[in-house]
Amino acid sequence: MSPPSSSTALAAPVPAEALLAEARALKDAPAQEVLAWVEQRFGARAALASSFGVEDMVLIDLARHHAPSLRIFTLDTGRLPPETYELIEVVRNRYGATVETFFPERARVEALESSQGYFSFRKSLEARKECCAIRKVEPLRRALAGREAWLTGLRREQSVNRAAVEVAELDREHGGLIKLNPLAAWTRQDVWSYVKANAVPYNSLHDRGYPSIGCAPCTRAVKPYEDERAGRWWWESREHSECGLHPVR
Repeated sequence: MSPPSSSTALAAPVPAEALLAEARALKDAPAQEVLAWVEQRFGARAALASSFGVEDMVLIDLARHHAPSLRIFTLDTGRLPPETYELIEVVRNRYGATVETFFPERARVEALESSQGYFSFRKSLEARKECCAIRKVEPLRRALAGREAWLTGLRREQSVNRAAVEVAELDREHGGLIKLNPLAAWTRQDVWSYVKANAVPYNSLHDRGYPSIGCAPCTRAVKPYEDERAGRWWWESREHSECGLHPVR
């Protein structure tokens, strides 16, 4: 059999370094343009990691127009507030979206709760990180298996730990995937202006003073003078307000 002609041969895969260079060239581009690039380069091989906070809802709405092949997944820790589950159903019905759900490994959760109780994460920073590792970090690894790129709703303004977030990064923690944060430069006002202008649904907890929403026992409303992530693990020092999904550099 003769080899395929150049017009029918499969295109050679683009090295991650070249893809990263392309993505970083979009650092000042609108989020819509970043998503359009994701659609062109990755299609369904890219996925949005969604906790269904307001930033993720903006990305879901934008993707409907600019990256319709983008997959959506969530990490169901077993401790999410009911308002989050209600919003997931809204997303499924309004956008016709399939939300892939990844749970923690049953045996590890059972062992943790049997030996340490239901609130072990409040005993120490190490205990909290252990809980996050079981309920979030390990499921994320499974969620990203086979993907080539993933997107998040990280913004620089959210906290001091996120001040250096780039629009595009090489995620070495997960095998060199391209990690994209299309809203990195957006302000809180930018986010809510988009939500209002486009009638984007959002978690009702945002109206009750929760700018950042995670597991119910680890999230509270914030005071007007506090940063957006002050309600996450509020009993710890502010520099520790990450769960391990997005390592602090």
